[in-house]
Amino acid sequence: MSLPPYRSMLLILFWRKVNIIDTPGHVDFTIEVERALRVLDGAILVLCSVGGVQSQSITVDRQMRRYEVPRLAFINKLDRMGADPWKVLNQARTKLRHHSAAVQMPIGLEEDFKGLIDLVNMKACYFHGSSGETIVSEDIPADLEALALEKRRELVEAVSEVDDKLAEAFLSDEPILAADLDEAIRRATISRKFVPVFMGSAFKNKGVQPLLDGVLSYLPCPTEVSNQALDQSKDEEKVELSGSPAGPLVALAFKLEEGRFGQLTYLRIYEGVIKKGDFIVNVNTGKKVKVPRLVRMHSNEMEDIQQAHAGQIVAVFGVDCASGDTFTDGSVRYTMTSMSVPEPVMSLAISAVSKDSGGNFSKALNRFQREDPTFRVGLDPESSQTIISGMGELHLDIYVERMKREYKVEATVGKPRVNFRETITQRAEFDYLHKKQSGGQGQYGRVTGFMEPLPPGSGTKFEFDNMLVGQAIPSNFVPAIEKGFKEAANSGSLIGHPVENIRIALIDGAAHTVDSSELAFKLAAIYAFRQCYELCKPVILEPVMLVELKFPTEFQGTVTGDINKRKGMIVGNDQEADDCVITAHVPLNNMFGYSTALRSMTQGKGEFTMEYLEHMQVSQDVQTQLVNAYKATRTGE
Repeated sequence: MSLPPYRSMLLILFWRKVNIIDTPGHVDFTIEVERALRVLDGAILVLCSVGGVQSQSITVDRQMRRYEVPRLAFINKLDRMGADPWKVLNQARTKLRHHSAAVQMPIGLEEDFKGLIDLVNMKACYFHGSSGETIVSEDIPADLEALALEKRRELVEAVSEVDDKLAEAFLSDEPILAADLDEAIRRATISRKFVPVFMGSAFKNKGVQPLLDGVLSYLPCPTEVSNQALDQSKDEEKVELSGSPAGPLVALAFKLEEGRFGQLTYLRIYEGVIKKGDFIVNVNTGKKVKVPRLVRMHSNEMEDIQQAHAGQIVAVFGVDCASGDTFTDGSVRYTMTSMSVPEPVMSLAISAVSKDSGGNFSKALNRFQREDPTFRVGLDPESSQTIISGMGELHLDIYVERMKREYKVEATVGKPRVNFRETITQRAEFDYLHKKQSGGQGQYGRVTGFMEPLPPGSGTKFEFDNMLVGQAIPSNFVPAIEKGFKEAANSGSLIGHPVENIRIALIDGAAHTVDSSELAFKLAAIYAFRQCYELCKPVILEPVMLVELKFPTEFQGTVTGDINKRKGMIVGNDQEADDCVITAHVPLNNMFGYSTALRSMTQGKGEFTMEYLEHMQVSQDVQTQLVNAYKATRTGE
């Protein structure tokens, strides 16, 4: 069963009704990981026994912590040349700060990989058949018995550090029974104090069956997980959901997909029961809709079902909604908390080649936006071009390709545009009077105050502070002033990009009994912002990427020299066997086409991953170049 590189896939283990969502590993499709973790109760972090903990492993682990998801780790590819599970286990402890221990150990490695030793039950497992479907349990080979006892003791020690019940037995030197160790691992895993590490090779399903047994043994079932909703009828008061089919229906639409029969909406049911033909209410929009068809998904296959209950993941057809909407049976107004959606880091100008395909072009962009919260569409006010924004080159390339394949729309794509930001570096005061008289009612509005940068680490990017004392400006004009400042901050004067990390305080002003209006004060705020902005010494911020490179040591000089040329800052340099692993912070603007450059520098042997780190101030020479380029385009227009 092949997984498209950009899409997660829902699988169901029918003998135990376990829902598994397989997510892509590429950083550009991080939203697939976000939404899977948002709705699932446990996770398996897959690590490569050769590559070890990579930058994307760290990102995914951070996401698991954010959603407080208990997890297992699975060290894969033990049959590959250079496999070293113990190295990977140590990396998980140091780089991911996991309190972890192996619950299995391999019998042989690389081409000699034959099976696994279960350290809980102290049995050897061998996997026979073309797909490892026949599991044979035997006694541990004599030559591995001492190592297995040592590794089991390590496991017991690690679990007893976080489980009081097992610690008592361990400190009393009592023999630790398999059942007691099993229960202790389950308690420690569910409380997120311990990560059990499984091993194997997914290529021929060696070790996959014990891993699935581990999912059932150590990860929580839906009733053991605490899920909270927000009660919209009580000012978003938090409500604990029971996870019982007996309660009112509460379901979250976490993923949309265009199927053969229209929009397919994936729902995670947190409480209650949903039935085919039921009327359900979209709490976010207030619309009442009927469930015409209810299906259980297994990869690309669908099975029609009559009903589903709490804890299950199902899909419905014909329900118009957006990703993140909550559905109930109408008896309650609960909404589930939304998932974390990262900001896009790259933009492209896009247009349809043929004017006749404009309808399908718009339809495709609208659908892609509803499917993927990290894919944004906007209109450049200056050039009137359609701008698409996403998480990287591959992310946007795939949507352009899908537009061609699914909607038969040929699109031309402009040069990638980096999402720069502007900010200010010092405080400055403004005092602006907007006065216009042209017969009839004029315009009059005066605003006085100051602008200053927000302190580092502020949660907000724009802050408006009304510090007016008295009625110098009537209170009904203050929202228009705030709106004017926000509108002005959408386009800075340096390169026309949004201004962030800015605080604006309104201290005083003046109004006219006849000529003052919302429009007058909004315009006064816009002009005051432009006047004061230059005095605040604005600077340009650019997205900086965390880049991890792995390549043979012989090319180290060439690759590091190229990173320096791209204005990158090397922050880590490790050696892994014959490979050099470099971590660097590099401006995204200098990373276009890097994949081809790295291949040519390393004779095709180098690989890299990159993810968004933060926006940082550009150097003075780069700022001058960007400002001059922006002025040139404005003059040309």
